[in-house]
Amino acid sequence: MRGFGWIGGLWPHKGERMLPAASALFLIISFPPLHLLLPPFVALVPFALFIHRLPPDREGAGAAMRGGAMLAALYFGVILYWLFVALVWFSKLAILAYLGSIAVLVVLSASFSWLFHRFYHRMAIPLWVALPVTWTALEWFRAHLPAQLSFPWLGLGTSLTGYPELVGMAEVIGARGVTFWLALVSGLVAYALILREERRSPVRAVVSLVTVLVLPMGWGAWRAATLETRPLGRVAVVQPNIPEHVKLNRQAALDSTFRSLATLMPRLEGQEVKLVVMPEMTFPDIVRGRPELARGIHRISLSAGAPIVFGAYGYVMKEDDRLQLFNSAFLVSSAGLHPYQYDKQYLVPFVERVPFLNPDWFRAFDYFGGLGVGKGPTIGESPIGTFGVLICYESTYAEAAREFRAAGADILLNITNDSWYGREPLYSRTLALWQHPAHMVMRAIENRIGVARAANTGISLFIDPVGRITSRTSLFEADLLVDTVFTTDIRTFYTYAGDLTGSGAALATFILFLVGWWRERRSA
Repeated sequence: MRGFGWIGGLWPHKGERMLPAASALFLIISFPPLHLLLPPFVALVPFALFIHRLPPDREGAGAAMRGGAMLAALYFGVILYWLFVALVWFSKLAILAYLGSIAVLVVLSASFSWLFHRFYHRMAIPLWVALPVTWTALEWFRAHLPAQLSFPWLGLGTSLTGYPELVGMAEVIGARGVTFWLALVSGLVAYALILREERRSPVRAVVSLVTVLVLPMGWGAWRAATLETRPLGRVAVVQPNIPEHVKLNRQAALDSTFRSLATLMPRLEGQEVKLVVMPEMTFPDIVRGRPELARGIHRISLSAGAPIVFGAYGYVMKEDDRLQLFNSAFLVSSAGLHPYQYDKQYLVPFVERVPFLNPDWFRAFDYFGGLGVGKGPTIGESPIGTFGVLICYESTYAEAAREFRAAGADILLNITNDSWYGREPLYSRTLALWQHPAHMVMRAIENRIGVARAANTGISLFIDPVGRITSRTSLFEADLLVDTVFTTDIRTFYTYAGDLTGSGAALATFILFLVGWWRERRSA
């Protein structure tokens, strides 16, 4: 046997590379900025055929792991290369953070590929069942890793956010339900191809494929056409466009931000705006306890004639009289700084919180490594209704948006500083600048709620409850965008029940693994 024991190493052998690589390529082009329509439906077909053609023995299981590892290395290595670009401004160890993240995802993918092979070859579970169950379970597990290691960025279901009318089913089954559906379609396509190779009739498989494909899309299109929405009011999102190298210098960032706002805010005159939304860390300083800074923000609210939601540092005083900082959202109105404060709950690994390490070790670095974790959704009140704030990366967590909607939010505000995903020259822009906003489209559909997104350097935008982007800014331009926000009065099944599909797939994978293990023990 080649390699290292039955695992055979993680680098694919000759003949094991083409099909996993093809699936990786299809997955890469499924997401923004390309956002092609066809690839998400067939992305996993090559990998399913690869698993089918493997022998059912240990050598086949090892090959499955190697193929899964290669798929993950190429797929995640490309779509997440921005991790290095983003982190390098904070630490020269960025390459280790990037490679470490990819290594974790490679090991997860290899493990679930082994399970896929086992379920299909050893337990005779149909290919078109084993594929969506294991792939969806893989997404669920990487979104539920412990200690700030979870990483739900760009699940397969998010690939169709460029076509929101087709994925209206997300209000029932969520983004991971859409992942399951797409993997099921790939599984049925692969099954039909296998039947044809074996000179058996694929008619029943094709009929099942067409049914599985058309009915959910038809329902989504009907839902989009009949969904009743209501206007909440006019909202402004502000894009100050402060470069990241300036943001890293607190005083320079504050000065640049106030200069940018002095240019942008007069454009609100006569627009009858009811709420203004500014980005994450608009003012990278402690607001409460800084009277001069608070008065400056208050003056902006008075001149705008509307309350302002903005990002800054929150804090609590610890027992040793030292500050625990939070990445927070605040509200200021004509009456001054409001008691409202939301502290970010889902922190960016290695940047805002270093997994497993004591955050007190990073006190000297302010924004890096040691921020506190917020507790629970905090609902804000505004002239247009109640709102919940998702700060930056929290947009990737479906449960965060669901918690706000279940708690009564009429609108979701996503405040973010995407400047660390790239700089103004085209060669320095990363795919994350287009990938990140796509998550909010799915959050709007899942909860049938309106969205306003304010990003420091873009893309700032508005999304209606159908998931359509109604207006947006360009990247790396100081801008102010005004639009009417719409919402619905419904609470979707997903809002009530949560991610039943993802949890169910994870549970089914665990149970099937135990059943297979028990059978082998009995037959030994």
